[in-house]
Amino acid sequence: MSEFPRDAILAVLEADAAGNLDSTAAEVLGAASNIGTPIALVLAPAGVGEAAAAGAAAIGASQVLIAENPNVGELGVFEVDALAAAAAEAQPDAVLIPHTISGRDIAARFAARARAAVAVNVIGVARDEEGVIAQHSVYGGDFNVQSAPTYGLFVCTIRPGSIDERLEAQQVNARALQVTASNKPAAKIESFEEVQVSSSRPDLRGAAKVVSGGRGVGSAEQFALVEQLADALGAAVGASRAAVDAGYVPHSYQVGQTGVSVSPQLYIALGISGAIQHRAGMQTAKTIVAVNKDADAPIFEIADFGVVGDIFEVVPQVISAIEARKIEAGK
Repeated sequence: MSEFPRDAILAVLEADAAGNLDSTAAEVLGAASNIGTPIALVLAPAGVGEAAAAGAAAIGASQVLIAENPNVGELGVFEVDALAAAAAEAQPDAVLIPHTISGRDIAARFAARARAAVAVNVIGVARDEEGVIAQHSVYGGDFNVQSAPTYGLFVCTIRPGSIDERLEAQQVNARALQVTASNKPAAKIESFEEVQVSSSRPDLRGAAKVVSGGRGVGSAEQFALVEQLADALGAAVGASRAAVDAGYVPHSYQVGQTGVSVSPQLYIALGISGAIQHRAGMQTAKTIVAVNKDADAPIFEIADFGVVGDIFEVVPQVISAIEARKIEAGK
C-alpha cells in the first residue's frame, strides 16, 4: 500500500541557502489543501534540507519530501529531476508551484518532460467530479475563467498573494527523496557578485498591503510621499509603468502586465490613471483604494473606494490619521 493518499497534491516549496522557505510556501500549501492532501516537496541547497522541512511542517505540511541540490550553480535541471521523482512516487492529482521566476521555469520544464497540462498565474484552485480546476483572471482582470486538463497530471503555478487559506503547524514527518540525475543540459552560473539589500518593508510580490504611485506623483523626489504612506501602513511600495518609465523608481517596483502581479488584501493607487497594463497586475486585490484628481480616471472603475482629489493634500491627512490612531492604540 502506498504511503501517499489517493488525493495527493504535490506542493513545491523552495528554500534558500539558509534553509528558509520562500514567502510563497504557505500559500502553495494552502491552495493544495483546497483540492486534496498536500505533500510538500522541499527543494533546498545541500545541507539545509532538514531545516527547510521543519519550516514546511511549521506552516502545515504533514508529509515532506526533501530534495537537496548538490550543485546550485546549475539551473533548473535538478529541480525538474526531483519533481519527476516525487511525482512518480506520490502519483498526485496535481502539482502546485509558486508563480515566481524559478517556479515558472520548473513548471514549464516539468510539464514538457511529463507531457502534462500546465496552467500559469493561477489565482485559485478547486475540484469537481471530473478533477482539479484552475481559476484565472484574464484580459487585464476583466474576466475570471476556469481551465482544466482533458486528462493526466495538472501542473499549476500559483500567483503570490492570491490564496488566503493557511494550515496549522504539524509535526515534522520528512524523508530524503532519491533523485536520479537526468544529465540534461543546464545553464550554469560561472560567477556572481552578492549584493546586500536590506529593507524594513515587505516584499512586493507577496505583500498583504501595497501602496503604489503613478505619473501623477510628479517626480522621483515627490515619490517619497508614496513611501511614507506605505511605511505608516507597513505596506510594500509599488509603481505604475508610467512612473517607472519616468525614472521615479526602479523597474523592480513596477506592478502590471510587464512587471509584478500582486493580489494583496489592500491596494492603494496614488496618482495612477488605471491603464489596462497596470490593472492586469493588481485587479485581483481584495480591496482597492484610489486617489486621483481626475474623476474620469479608469482606476475608479475597479476601485472599492475612490477619492477625487490632490494626493499631496489627501495623503498627508491619511498619514496623520494613521499615526494618531497608532498613538491612541498605544495608550
